[in-house]
Amino acid sequence: MTTGPLPIRTRLRPRPAPAPRRGVRAVFRGPLAGALCGLLLASGCGVLPGGGDEEPPVTVMTWAPLRTTGTNAPGMTAMARAYERWVNSGGGIGGRELRVLVCDEGNESVAAAECARRAVREQAVAVVGSYSEQDAAIFSPISLAGIPYLGGYGITHEEFVNPDSYPVNGGLPALIAAQGAQLAPDCDRVALVRPEGVTGDTWPDLLRAGLRGAGGKGEVVDLPVPVASSDYTPQAGQVLDRLAPAPAARRCVSVALGDSTAAFVDSFRRVAPSGGTGAGGTGAAAGGTGAGATPAVRVGSVLGSVSQRLVDRSGGASGPYEGAAVTGWYPPASDPRWATMKKVITRHAFGDNAIDPADAGVQTTWIAYTALRRIVESLGEGPVTARTVRDALDKGTKVSTGGLTPTLSWGDDYARSVIGYPRTANTRVTHLEVRDGRLVAAQGTGDGPGATGDAREALESEPTGSGGRE
Repeated sequence: MTTGPLPIRTRLRPRPAPAPRRGVRAVFRGPLAGALCGLLLASGCGVLPGGGDEEPPVTVMTWAPLRTTGTNAPGMTAMARAYERWVNSGGGIGGRELRVLVCDEGNESVAAAECARRAVREQAVAVVGSYSEQDAAIFSPISLAGIPYLGGYGITHEEFVNPDSYPVNGGLPALIAAQGAQLAPDCDRVALVRPEGVTGDTWPDLLRAGLRGAGGKGEVVDLPVPVASSDYTPQAGQVLDRLAPAPAARRCVSVALGDSTAAFVDSFRRVAPSGGTGAGGTGAAAGGTGAGATPAVRVGSVLGSVSQRLVDRSGGASGPYEGAAVTGWYPPASDPRWATMKKVITRHAFGDNAIDPADAGVQTTWIAYTALRRIVESLGEGPVTARTVRDALDKGTKVSTGGLTPTLSWGDDYARSVIGYPRTANTRVTHLEVRDGRLVAAQGTGDGPGATGDAREALESEPTGSGGRE
C-alpha cells in the first residue's frame, strides 16, 4: 500500500523568538534588558544581535516515494537532509540558514499533490532534487505559486517541457537512448522490458534511435510489464520467444523497471538457457555455468534500475549482472569528483543506510543542491524567494558541478535545448558495465573520462511512430 505525505522538518538549531545569535548569551530579562537596550541605542551602537532583522531561512522541499510497492527513492530525501546539516554547519548559504522539508509523495497523485501544496504553504523557494512520476499532480500547485522544480530525477516527459522545470540530467529518455548506443555492437535484437503506462511509451523509439545512431542495425521489441510484481516468469518467457529470430549470440534484453528490475532478472535467469544472462559469448566468461553453455543473452539496464548494491546482493561477479551494460548520467561512484559528497554522507548522514553514494537518485539530489547553492549565492544580499530564484535560473546563471555534469544553464538564450525536450540542459551520458562484480566505466566506449557520450542526436531523432511493437 502507499502512504500519505510524511513531512519531516529538520533544523540545525531551533529559532525561538527573540533568538540571539550564537555567542550572545541570553541572560538579560525584564527591565534590565530594556535599560541595556536603551543605553546601546542612545550611544549609537544599534540593536542587539539576533533582533528582528535576522535573515529568514532559505526553505526548500525534497520529495520522493519512500514506502510504496513500486519504485522508492528514500536516498534522495536522506541526502537532502544530510546536505542541510552540512551546509548549515559551515554558516549556511551566503550566511542564510538552509531549511529542508521532506515529503513522501507516495507514488500516487493525492499524496504527491499534498506534498506540492505543502511546499506552497511553507513558502518554499524551490523543490530540489526530487522524484515523482505524478507530473500533473505536482506541477499544478507549484506552477501556480511560481516555485521552480530544480533537479527532478528525470522520470517524466513533463520535466523536460514544463517551463517551471530545471533538470540537471537528460532523464530516462537520455539513458534509454544511450543504452541503445551501448548495445549496438553486440545486439541484432533487443527486448525492452519497461513499465506499463505512458511514461515509457516513447522508450522503444529512443532505444532504436540510439542503436541506429551508433551504427547498429538491431531490431527493438517492446515488452511493457506491470511494476511491483514478485514473479515475471510469463514475461521472461515472452522475451525469449521474441528474441528467437536473432542469432543466439546476438540476443539482448534491456530491463528498466526501477526496483522491480531485480525480480524480473531473477525470473529471466530461471527460464533462460544455461548462461542466459551476461556479456555474450559462451561458458563461464559469459556468466554461464561452464564450457559448452548456451550463448548468453546480454543484459542491459540503466542506473536507478541496477546499482552496485543490487549487484552485490545478487552474487557479484558470479551473479546475473556480470557483464551487464548499464547507462548512467554521471561518472561512476569511484570517480574522485564524488569525494565531497561522500565526505558529507560520512559526516552528516549519521549512518543512514538509505544513502548509497552510487545511487543515481542520491547523486541527482547532490547535484541539484549544488545548483541551488550557486543560484542563491548569485543573489548576494538580495531577497531569496521563489521569484528571485526563478529569475536567476531564467536569466542563465551558470552552475558548475565540479565536472560531474557540464556547466548547467537554463536561460532563455540557451541555444542547445533539445528538440522535443526544450528544458534539457545536459545530455551527457556515461557508459558503465559490471566487471568482476563492480559497476565501473565501460571499456572502449565513449570519448572521455568515465566513458562519456552524448545522447543529443538520438533524442532529436524523429520517432518512427511504431512504438517499438511488432
